Amino acid sequence: MAARVTLQTIADRVGVSRMTVSNAFSKPDQLSAALRERILAAAQELGYVGPDPAARALAKGTSGAVGVVFTHSLRFAFTDLVATGFLGAIAEELAPTGLSLTLLTSADEGDIVPARDVAMDGALLYSCDWTSRAVDFLHRRRLPLVYVDQNPVDDIPSVNIDDRGGARAAARHLLELGHRRIGLLMSGTHGPYGLLDAPETSDGHASRQRLLGWLDELGPAGAEPISARQDGTGLEQARWGARLLLDRPDRPTALLCFSDAVAYGALQVAADLGIDVPGELSVVGFDDNPLAAQVRPALTTVRQDIVAKGRAAAAALTAAIERARTGATAPAEHVLLPTELVIRDSSGPVGRGPVISARHSDED
Repeated sequence: MAARVTLQTIADRVGVSRMTVSNAFSKPDQLSAALRERILAAAQELGYVGPDPAARALAKGTSGAVGVVFTHSLRFAFTDLVATGFLGAIAEELAPTGLSLTLLTSADEGDIVPARDVAMDGALLYSCDWTSRAVDFLHRRRLPLVYVDQNPVDDIPSVNIDDRGGARAAARHLLELGHRRIGLLMSGTHGPYGLLDAPETSDGHASRQRLLGWLDELGPAGAEPISARQDGTGLEQARWGARLLLDRPDRPTALLCFSDAVAYGALQVAADLGIDVPGELSVVGFDDNPLAAQVRPALTTVRQDIVAKGRAAAAALTAAIERARTGATAPAEHVLLPTELVIRDSSGPVGRGPVISARHSDED
């Protein structure tokens, strides 16, 4: 059996100290380029791939990883276009730091609680369920945390978008087009169905803020909102919720949808039922994910800057980790990013066909 190659083995081969070899891997700026190249060549010849990551993390007191904690199944991180764009922006922002991403779910799965057991230097809590044990363990571990799409609290940095303002703009757009009987198509996995009576009880920061924003405009205008809430977040659940609103004789003339994915389900149901969009029904989404401009009719929606949100979240977390490492203190920063109404082809005047002059799109 071949002898185990160590830092000392390489040091003996090159004729330098063990610390010099260690610096060649972890502090290359401490050595000349020529000496480092000699050490790495010797390491390769001896079959040494580098210091053990676990041992190095233990010595540094860092794991080299940060967590991104989701509410639902991790499949959501790979199938939802908003989530994938958000993660991509985080990864890009973290790349220069050498930190890696660990994806976790806040869903309880018996005795398995990754948020309790996985080594990480900090975590982003992205639209999480506050009743879960995972969230409780993250706080008890006293890790640096950043909230994203969550209710801000005084002592933890947060990054949110102006959900309420964006929702107001969407509702105002439909009111200006003459709509007064407007369906509200929500998304969620739990919570009451009587949302219009108590909108503050809607689960999730984004759900609550978007609902409140719609009602800010619809109430004073004397509009008649009709709510439906799907049980879950998939396309089939979105279609089910849309059918509740559209397959009825007194159906609304317009729909405000929690997300573009929900709006896409509504467009499919409208097509199934032979309802013309926007001639008989206007549909407005939220997020402006890539799907919004690709569907037909192209979707009127509220744009959020997913990339800016991901970068801001990653920057806030790396700053929080650095403060924890150095013992520095600073007030928690709460970032609120703007939203923008994007008018496309899925919305039009009540009871009329499409009016092209009233539209603009990304291609104009």
